[in-house]
Amino acid sequence: MSPPRSVASSDDTVPHASGTHLRPAAHRAPRRRPGPRPGRRRPPAPRPLCSKSTLYRQWRTKPQFVAAALRSSGRARFALIDTGTLAGDLREAARCAGEWSPGDATLFQALGHAVLQDRELAQALREALVDPEIAALEGILRRGAERGEVDADNPALEYVPAQFFGVLRARPVLEGRNADPDYVLRFVEAAVLPALGLE
Repeated sequence: MSPPRSVASSDDTVPHASGTHLRPAAHRAPRRRPGPRPGRRRPPAPRPLCSKSTLYRQWRTKPQFVAAALRSSGRARFALIDTGTLAGDLREAARCAGEWSPGDATLFQALGHAVLQDRELAQALREALVDPEIAALEGILRRGAERGEVDADNPALEYVPAQFFGVLRARPVLEGRNADPDYVLRFVEAAVLPALGLE
């Protein structure tokens, strides 16, 4: 009768036909399942502050939601301009208008059809992007008249805002390119300043 086999301890090895020694299967390290390693998992995405249903309860349609967002972000970019001279202010306004023209042009194009159908959205667009800039331009022209740089009765003063906004909208249609700062500056120096008697 052969002697009883002893149970291998955790440090025991089992001889193999190849002459190597293998650790018993019960004590082999378990295979790691595929997936992210511990400690390297991506953090969970932040939860939204409110749901879509909440937004639509407050704003019944997407145009109304966009209109509210436009009103909350309305700002006059021309309002910070004050170089000390009317000609300098208008040149600086031309550079600024050329810089933000691409973004505004894209927004107007994206909302073009909706604006025609939604009067509230059209009004919000004017209040956010047009009216503040017109008011700022009128302030620039008023300061120039108060300094005596231009006659307050000059009929060309009334059309300066239309010239600025007209050239920004017209170039993409006529030439397929945005009105960049250099283009708007050349336009102001060729068409706006001479009409006001400025150089």
